[in-house]
Amino acid sequence: MEIPPVSLALEKLNIPHRVFRHETPVDSLEKAASDRDQRPSQVVRSILFRAAEEEFIMALVAGPGQISWKALRKYLGLSRVTMASAEDVLLVTGYRIGTVGPFGLARPVRMLIEAGLLMEEEVSIGSGMRDTAVILKTADLRRALGDAEIVELFE
Repeated sequence: MEIPPVSLALEKLNIPHRVFRHETPVDSLEKAASDRDQRPSQVVRSILFRAAEEEFIMALVAGPGQISWKALRKYLGLSRVTMASAEDVLLVTGYRIGTVGPFGLARPVRMLIEAGLLMEEEVSIGSGMRDTAVILKTADLRRALGDAEIVELFE
């Protein structure tokens, strides 16, 4: 069985984790959480934003929470930030929307972690493959992302 790219990247970093394969297609955050025996707040969404022509920022957000655009712009010191297009997501991360994780990216990006995510002991992240996730301890995620910035993005 194919090893997901995010898992391969974590193995290179010696970060303990496990791969979870869904038996049926994932069509919602709630289904993903339920299948993984997690709460929705443990499912991490990796969202890519465009800050400038060739500048991208990834925000890791716990579950169903919605990022405050105002808080994001203020933190970044920018008057304009947009969601990256599907084409940009694939180009920058190497992954399709719905499979994005913060490791093994096609190119480096500035990484933000929404502070609320760190309240969970264990989380699941995108694996780079459809209907497959990587589950790991939040402390290990934090350690693996070294220079990621912890920021309050919810209002």
